[in-house]
Amino acid sequence: MSDPIVVLAVFEPVAGRGAELRDALVAAIPAVHAEQGCELYAIHDGPDGVIYMVEKWTTVADLDRHGAGEAVAALGQAIAGLTPGATVTRMTPIAAGTETQGLL
Repeated sequence: MSDPIVVLAVFEPVAGRGAELRDALVAAIPAVHAEQGCELYAIHDGPDGVIYMVEKWTTVADLDRHGAGEAVAALGQAIAGLTPGATVTRMTPIAAGTETQGLL
C-alpha cells in the first residue's frame, strides 16, 4: 500500500477576474469528487485574492489519472485567460500528533 499524496494548487487570478476563476473552480468539484482515489478536493480564498486548492489522493496513480483526465482538461479550458497558471506542489504527509489532527 502506498502513502496518500497531498497537493496544494495555487491560482492567482488575472486582475478583475477572481470571481470568474472561483466559479470555474467550484464548477469542477463534482466531477473531481467522483474520481477514483479523491479523498479531498477543496478550495479556499486567501486574503490576497489568491485561491488555494487542497487535495488528497489515495495513491500517486490516482492523482496521475486525475491529472490526465477529463475533469482537469475541462477545468483547464474553463480557467484559460482567468489565471496565468497554477503552481502545483505534491506532498507526502508526515505523520505527527494525533491521527485526526496530524494528517490530512
